[in-house]
Amino acid sequence: MEHFYTIQGEGYHTGKAAYFIRLGGCDIGCHWCDVKESWDATLHPLTDTDWIVQQAVKYPGKAVVVTGGEPLLYNLDYLTGELQKRGIQTFIETSGAYPLSGLWDWVCLSPKKFKAPHPNVLPHAGELKVIIFNKSDFAWAEEHAANVTAGTRLYLQPEWSKASQIMPLIVEYVKENPKWNVSLQTHKYLNIP
Repeated sequence: MEHFYTIQGEGYHTGKAAYFIRLGGCDIGCHWCDVKESWDATLHPLTDTDWIVQQAVKYPGKAVVVTGGEPLLYNLDYLTGELQKRGIQTFIETSGAYPLSGLWDWVCLSPKKFKAPHPNVLPHAGELKVIIFNKSDFAWAEEHAANVTAGTRLYLQPEWSKASQIMPLIVEYVKENPKWNVSLQTHKYLNIP
């Protein structure tokens, strides 16, 4: 769908320079999605993988974030292998709804209620990032935290349109449950693409 060089705005790698590759196609359909134009893959022309890799190597930041849509709709073995051959770290942001493909330095699992994560994704999650839209999402976050490995970093992130209402709840929850960390969409606060 698109590609651009920017600063990672959320989760464990917040503040890191990264080349983003956003893949078109998603059947999860989160009503709060901020990139709904990514859902219909047919609206975005196929792009040669080698060309994408050539674009990524042009930038000084040697990290690539593959996101979507839902990137695991595709087999990402070739793309990630070619990036890693060139010394570029590979990160993915996924709902985990499909089996994991690709070679990853970091997996950000952000599960959605509409489609449960595939079991083969869970042990690879470097971070579990749960979007908090309402109070019931805390219990749902705990259910998923119980399914990832002990070393997985745990993040609660307010849904952007309700951040002012939800943030105080997240702050109190993290204070009471310090295994969790707060993730903010810093790129939105700073107006960084």
